[in-house]
Amino acid sequence: MISENRRAVAQLSLELEKEQNRTTSYREALISQGRKLVEEKKLLEQERAQVMQEKRQMQSLRGVYMSYLEKEEDWQRRARLLLKEFEAALTERRNIYCSLILPRNKRLEREKNLLVRASVDPVAADLEMVAGLTDIFKHDTYCSDVWNTNKRQNGRLMCLYLRYWELIVELKKFKRVEKAILEK
Repeated sequence: MISENRRAVAQLSLELEKEQNRTTSYREALISQGRKLVEEKKLLEQERAQVMQEKRQMQSLRGVYMSYLEKEEDWQRRARLLLKEFEAALTERRNIYCSLILPRNKRLEREKNLLVRASVDPVAADLEMVAGLTDIFKHDTYCSDVWNTNKRQNGRLMCLYLRYWELIVELKKFKRVEKAILEK
């Protein structure tokens, strides 16, 4: 009976040792996993801090972009106003050109005034309107029929240049903003 008890005690001791080893390995695995989670948490916090910093930088950059855009909106507004004035003057010039009764010297005087204004005005000079106006005056000879009451149907090249200048205004606005930001 004593030998059986010793055998049972020995067997229980082995099982206890196995369980202790298993428990120790589980504990070590949990500790290792905990360390790994702590490291991952630190990395995530660092990434979050970096993302927040980038977000703040983007917001400040957005603010700079918006301020430059507002400054250029003023230039764009002046350019569009100038284009509307030139459109009205060119339409009047085209109507004189297509008229059978209005004198030619009146048209030539309008053309001269437009060229002078385009060369003197800084916005018009920035849009390089003198070359376009010269091209219009030389090559835009389209007139709709005599019974036409819609004066806007006269002058195809004129309409094309006006649209071109509108697009140039928009393009220059964004190029100026880009240049200002890159210089900063």
